[in-house]
Amino acid sequence: MTVNPSRAGRLRRFASKAVAYAFALVALGVFCLDARAETLVLGGKNFTEQYVLDEITAQYLRSKGYRLDVRTGLGSTLLRSAQVDGQVDIVWEYTGTAALVYDKITEKLDPRDTYLRVKALDANRGIVWLDASPLNNTYALALPRQVAQATGIRTISQLAAKLAGDPKSTRHLFAMDIEFANRPDGLVPLEAAYGMHFSRADTRQMDPGLVYTALHNDQVMIGLVYTTDGRVKGFGIVPLEDDRHFFPAYNATPVVRAVVLQRHPQLAAQLDALSAALNNDVMLDMNKRVDVDGQSVESVAAQFLRTHRLP
Repeated sequence: MTVNPSRAGRLRRFASKAVAYAFALVALGVFCLDARAETLVLGGKNFTEQYVLDEITAQYLRSKGYRLDVRTGLGSTLLRSAQVDGQVDIVWEYTGTAALVYDKITEKLDPRDTYLRVKALDANRGIVWLDASPLNNTYALALPRQVAQATGIRTISQLAAKLAGDPKSTRHLFAMDIEFANRPDGLVPLEAAYGMHFSRADTRQMDPGLVYTALHNDQVMIGLVYTTDGRVKGFGIVPLEDDRHFFPAYNATPVVRAVVLQRHPQLAAQLDALSAALNNDVMLDMNKRVDVDGQSVESVAAQFLRTHRLP
C-alpha cells in the first residue's frame, strides 16, 4: 500500500508529540512521587525547649504524612549555617537571635519590627519566616518567691527603686552568666537603662543553670534567667516585668527554606497553626515537666498534641 507523503509526515509528527507527552507525564509522575517521598530535615538547638519544640513538630508533621530526619543538639551558629547551605529545611528560630547574632542589627526595635526585619533579610537568602509564636523566651531579672512576696517588687523599675533606697551596707547579690556580665549589650547598659549599679562584690558570675539553683536556695537576691526555663516555675522563681523594654524579644518562629514550601504547599499553614498554639505559659509547663519532673520529651510532646487539636 502506498502511503501519502504528507500523511506520513503528519503521522511522524503526531508520534513524536505523543512520545514527548508520554515522557512528560512520566517525569511529572516521578516529580510528584519524589515530592511526596521527600525526607525533610528538621534541625534543633541544644537545650530543653528546642528538644521539646522539635519533638512536637516531628510528631505533628509525621501524623500528616511527612517523612522527617530530625537533627537536634546543634549550636545556634552551626544550625544557622546548615539551613543557609540547604542541609536543614525547618528550624525553630528566635527573632532576637537572628537580629543580634546573625544579622548584627544594633538599633533598638520593638518585637514586631524585629520580626519584620529578620523576615525581610532572610527572604533574600531563600529562607522564609512563618508566623511568630507568642512564645517569647527572652531574658529577665528574677527574685526568689519569698523575696518577691516580702517586698512586693514586680518590675525592674521597682527593684531599682528598692536598691537605691536601701542602706549602702545591704548586700544585693546578683547572679548571672559570664557572657551577660561582659558583653556590650549586657550588664552595663542594663544598669544605665534602669539607673542601677552593682559593684564587683555584688555580682556572681556562674554557669547559667546554676543561677536557678542559687535563687532557689536563697543564695542570691537577683538572678538573670530565661523567661520560659522550666526551673522558673519548678523552683518558684518570680521574673520581673521589663517595664522599660531593655531586653529584646525572642519570639520562637518556624523558619523554612523557600524551596521546601514550594514543594509542600500545606506546610506553611500547618506550622503556623502549631506556632499559634504556643505561648510562655504552655512552654514553661512543658519545660518544667522535662527538667524538673523528669518526664520524657516524647511524652510531653504527645500530651501537647492531644491537648491542642491542630488541623
